[in-house]
Amino acid sequence: MSTMSTTSAPAPPVTARLAAAIAAARLAGAETLRWFGAAALVVDTKADQSPVTQADRAAEAILRRELLGGFPDDAFLGEETGATAGRSGYEWIVDPIDGTKSFIRGVPLYATLVGCRHEGRGILGVIAIPALDEMVHAARGGGAWHTRGAAEPVVARVSSRTTLREALVCSSDFTSFARWSGGRTAGVAARERLEEASGVVRTWGDGYGYLLVATGRGDVMVDALLNAWDAAAVDVVVTEAGGRFTDWSGRDSIESGNGVASNSRVHAEALRMLSGAMMWLLLLCGGCAFPDVNHDRANHRISCSE
Repeated sequence: MSTMSTTSAPAPPVTARLAAAIAAARLAGAETLRWFGAAALVVDTKADQSPVTQADRAAEAILRRELLGGFPDDAFLGEETGATAGRSGYEWIVDPIDGTKSFIRGVPLYATLVGCRHEGRGILGVIAIPALDEMVHAARGGGAWHTRGAAEPVVARVSSRTTLREALVCSSDFTSFARWSGGRTAGVAARERLEEASGVVRTWGDGYGYLLVATGRGDVMVDALLNAWDAAAVDVVVTEAGGRFTDWSGRDSIESGNGVASNSRVHAEALRMLSGAMMWLLLLCGGCAFPDVNHDRANHRISCSE
């Protein structure tokens, strides 16, 4: 279970990496703004049919250069350039433009995400929204901090709403529930239950939706399809802001292929809305336990082993 840690000063290796992550996210974000709305922007299609632009590639190159330049023994996983092995026990996991479909249409709600894990556990996260000049950063045990423009950071805290009926629920793309790895029927049913139970439903998604949860403006953010580079930063940010981030079965994981973040108070209720989909997957997998549901990073699929 992801719960907020008692706020304290992060260890020096984490503090140094957090400073590097914030600086790198700002540089990469500035690079995305050079291309935002540009007539010269070229959109290519990747093997998985998702779009990619020269802005995605250039921003990830900056993140790779800045982070591995400062910490050359760390591992690195980026959406556009893949994995580089390390030997320090630390791994950077980044998404230079989370929300490329928004970016290419001139919608400012895309994010630059920088996460870092140590021995498999998230230690820091940065969610930057370059076009809005807004950022939330967090280190494990050090709380979450919200910055707008040149203002000083202020503490980021989740909302206090206690029911889904009061809640603002976001998703990157509600149609993605039909493409959930557990099957169209179960995914669509989960979406319908969640929408019917929620007060307000919006597709203010990608990293921006998680930032809304971390700053108390949104209450739940749900993704039926989620990669490690989408989740690594937001896991720490939301948790340190007092919320929870889990997969649909309630596990503290960024590798399951789906995710839900909340203010923690409505988390159990949100999971109940998704539970029918998870029970369907349980039956599909022949009764295996949820801890044995694994996400294949390379092939973007969920597999079960007993």
